[in-house]
Amino acid sequence: MAKLLVKLQRYFRRKPVRFFTLLALYLAAGSLVFLHSGFSGEPTVPGSQRGPGEGPGLPYLGVMQLSRGFKAAVAMPEGGRRHGPWFKSTSKEPVERGKAGDYGSTRSRVLRGRSGREKEEDRARYIGCYVDNTRRRTLRGVSFFDYKKMTVFRCQDNCAERGYLYAGLEFGAECYCGHKIQASNASESECNMECKGERSNTCGGVNRLSIYRLELAQESARRYGSAVFRGCFRRPDNISIALPVSQVMLNMSVDKCVDFCTEKEYPLSALAGTTCHCGFPTTLFTLHEREDEQLCAQKCAGEEFESCGTTEYLLVYQTQVQDNRCMDRRFLPTRAKQLVALASFPGAGNTWARHLIELATGFYTGSYYFDGSLYNKGFKGERDHWRSGRTICIKTHESGQKEIESFDSAILLIRNPYKALMAEFNRKYGGHIGFAAHAHWNGKEWPEFVANYAPWWATHTLDWLRYGKKVLVVHFEDLKRDLFVQLQRMVGLLGIAACEDRLLCVEGQKDGNFKRSGLRKLEYDPYTPEMRKMISGYIKTVDTALKLRNLSGVPDDYYPR
Repeated sequence: MAKLLVKLQRYFRRKPVRFFTLLALYLAAGSLVFLHSGFSGEPTVPGSQRGPGEGPGLPYLGVMQLSRGFKAAVAMPEGGRRHGPWFKSTSKEPVERGKAGDYGSTRSRVLRGRSGREKEEDRARYIGCYVDNTRRRTLRGVSFFDYKKMTVFRCQDNCAERGYLYAGLEFGAECYCGHKIQASNASESECNMECKGERSNTCGGVNRLSIYRLELAQESARRYGSAVFRGCFRRPDNISIALPVSQVMLNMSVDKCVDFCTEKEYPLSALAGTTCHCGFPTTLFTLHEREDEQLCAQKCAGEEFESCGTTEYLLVYQTQVQDNRCMDRRFLPTRAKQLVALASFPGAGNTWARHLIELATGFYTGSYYFDGSLYNKGFKGERDHWRSGRTICIKTHESGQKEIESFDSAILLIRNPYKALMAEFNRKYGGHIGFAAHAHWNGKEWPEFVANYAPWWATHTLDWLRYGKKVLVVHFEDLKRDLFVQLQRMVGLLGIAACEDRLLCVEGQKDGNFKRSGLRKLEYDPYTPEMRKMISGYIKTVDTALKLRNLSGVPDDYYPR
């Protein structure tokens, strides 16, 4: 054996090219064996023994935890389209794709993609590319955008969770939900944009929707969807105009009326005894003057534990249908002659105010800064330079004289400092809709933050009152309490004629995508007596400054409990 090794060594010294050739072949063979072992067999899903096709329960989410190797194996080739991780076929397609010649034919890949779409057991079925119109949407339910992380699964999951029948993706980053498709087909080649969050999938195109039917969307969510109770209201004078669609239901229940109005694509469902009315909030039916709920307390004929209103007093619910009358937005058609600031201390609700202004005016808002997360969520004016003149107003937290005097007018948004400081602390350590960890609240970060930021809360307002030109003061609390009136004031300063129906539409879409959940509120007061004493002094200073300018002082709830 030793003599054989010596002979091989001498041979390869004389023939080094042959040695390296054999070495390369050996490594290539090892790589093929490794790849084959990575793609063969069924993947295991941690924490779940139930397969995706078993039973009629909730959408299967286990595939999200699979190994990277398997995800690469099941990714559809160029000609096909996956349906997202929770729509797994029961076929052995990943194994079959490893066969010789499987990747050689574009036609075979397209056919395999089509057959995968049409399998009845799929949880969602791709039904085609459709025309969309920004003025009149093809899918008129809720919508959301993410210009960085949008995926087919994320869109399908969000629409299914809300009980919609269809999910559509557009422009690589926009997701639309709906119960009906109200447009014509387009050529498949026009849905040609990759998803921002997964390059292997297609997410529509320019004014083109890749639409999926959610075959097994949660039936309970679709039928008993989370309709929002709006209250008891007096019957409008001309109900056939105010609420144009109606249906007599002898076996009336809240669910039946909500389902009927949802199917008819209306955001309001109004119960009047045995009649169900559907419509939009308009000047004829504003939903501003609520009545005592006892006036609507007549039992439903089809559900004895529910109230269904009367012929004179309507019980109103907001359905899952999105009111699209205020959803169109664009840049200003001509360069703005004046720069209007939307000024606030951080944490005072500036992002929420921008959302309201964009819906109310139909124009994008800009920013003194650039926040990629806001741009990815649909604030397209975020990327423009603040002096571009293409946006209706500019967000700013600046408080220096030079910066303030750069603007021709301003909306100054003021919020209770106790709430504003906590909101900014959460944003700093948890993101726009996240929360700071308990370690941050209990550590040195919170006392240092209050010591640095509380004085700024006061100086910010004082500086804008002193150096600002044509400043409109809006209290965050007043905006929440009386959105219609306060938004009218804000839009008026921007020089836009406020359309009342559009403002009523905004009221129904007021929360937007940047509202923190109330589920993780602190269970204790993080402010020490020393902090409250300091902040109380700043509140009094701001209150005095406002009153010296003949403005109403700060709301009473600004002072400590």
